Amino acid sequence: MPLPYLVVSTAVIIIFIGILIGRYWEKTRRYQSLKALPSPPGHWLLGNISQVTAAVKKKQFFQLLLDWSQQYGSLYVFWIGNRPTLILSKPSTIENTIINGMRDGSLIRSPKTSHAWNDISGPILLGQSGTEWQWRRKVWNPEFSSSGISQSMSVVHQACSEITEKIRAAAPSEIILIDALFVELTMRVIACLLLGIPVDREIVSPEGPPLDIQKVYTAMSVVGYRFLRVAVGEKPWMKYLPTQSSWDYWSARRYLEQILTHRVELALQLRDKQAIELGSVSSLFRESMLVKIAAKERRYTKETLIAEAIELLIAGTDTTAHTLSFAVGELALHPEVFQKAQAIVDQVWQQHGSLSLDSLKDLSYLRAIVKETLRIYSVASGSTSLLVIQATVIEGVTIPPGTSVFWSMLGAGRDAETYPQPDEFQPERWLEAGQGSFSLPMVDFGSGSHRCLGEHLAMLEATLMLAQLLRHFDWELVNGRSSLEKLQKNLLIYPPDGMPLRFHLREAIPLVLAE
Repeated sequence: MPLPYLVVSTAVIIIFIGILIGRYWEKTRRYQSLKALPSPPGHWLLGNISQVTAAVKKKQFFQLLLDWSQQYGSLYVFWIGNRPTLILSKPSTIENTIINGMRDGSLIRSPKTSHAWNDISGPILLGQSGTEWQWRRKVWNPEFSSSGISQSMSVVHQACSEITEKIRAAAPSEIILIDALFVELTMRVIACLLLGIPVDREIVSPEGPPLDIQKVYTAMSVVGYRFLRVAVGEKPWMKYLPTQSSWDYWSARRYLEQILTHRVELALQLRDKQAIELGSVSSLFRESMLVKIAAKERRYTKETLIAEAIELLIAGTDTTAHTLSFAVGELALHPEVFQKAQAIVDQVWQQHGSLSLDSLKDLSYLRAIVKETLRIYSVASGSTSLLVIQATVIEGVTIPPGTSVFWSMLGAGRDAETYPQPDEFQPERWLEAGQGSFSLPMVDFGSGSHRCLGEHLAMLEATLMLAQLLRHFDWELVNGRSSLEKLQKNLLIYPPDGMPLRFHLREAIPLVLAE
């Protein structure tokens, strides 16, 4: 090799290494103020990446954040290399940071997390920000508002009644994995409201075949897990590698797109008034969110509607299902709460004759049970994060640009200053707060303008399902407290044993659907 070429090559390598070292030390100086915050010990160069990746593989990521919150306090930082992630675990701090930071422009939704969401199926509402997010949110808001969801009472009630009948047929001889039944409940509800697929699996819809719950759920799980891997560092291009995870991802994505494509195409044909026999389209489909959104917003295309539908199917299924599982588990462990809730449901039934919109206001104790369940388990403990783009102050600490901000919802739910006796299951705390001059922060659905789109639907489903179960059954946990302690905690928190229960019929009470 000629000497001049060797000299030049060596010089280029030295310069490149110098640039990398310079960038490293520049970031180190930039984040110097965070060095004073508590931080779990890590590798001098890699930081805490080994602990984080190990927790993700064990499906214990949110447990790791909780453990660190209990050890290092409500404001601490962990490091991925020399990049810091600030963790918050006090409810008021989380709420104020999200609302104020996004209002004054010092915080934005993390581009990395948004990209991870968009990568799983295409551009979606959850993966957008700015004006792109605003028009999408404005289009979907009316459909998920309290008034919009109240029109879906009969759909939710029908789905709950089908689950109740399944349990009635099996009790008390069979052990029931209740989490799977709740997944079926929530998936049938969101599929009916969103896509016009009948709740009753026996009804043949002209728009396409009925849902195969297990296949759809498996596909959604594969796609959702891919988001988590990308969000914590896997490169997006790795989905093109010849690996089993890549094959599983593409297979799942193709399956979801396959079951959605015909319905999306029909919705666009109705929007564009193409030749289509209305008699061949069901009234349930014409009233679906898909048809309404396609008609209202022409910026949606076939590809973006399919992506949005996949997002809403994922978001509208697991979260409420697992929350219900934890709620029935806690009720089984707390007979005093169980008996009080059951007495309230019986009283409402006697006064109204059935569950309806008019009777919902009398079920505030059941809603308090759901809120208390979310406080302790926070099923969707964190699906996004924020990025500091201009210096901001959080709890008296100056946070430099480039810092990621995340939160431990499990840690927040156990904050003793906010929730006295945080380890106790006390639904009454939410009723007492509503009657006094103070209110408890409820950050499990998010805060600010990005608050969960499906909050009202989730509360309606959970309240009605609990009411029906309490009216018709008593139950007990087959595996005892372990069903609520040995949990998987990654993108979502869920019971890996499926929450097995044994139900006992109270009496032969006929099911009455809401009017």
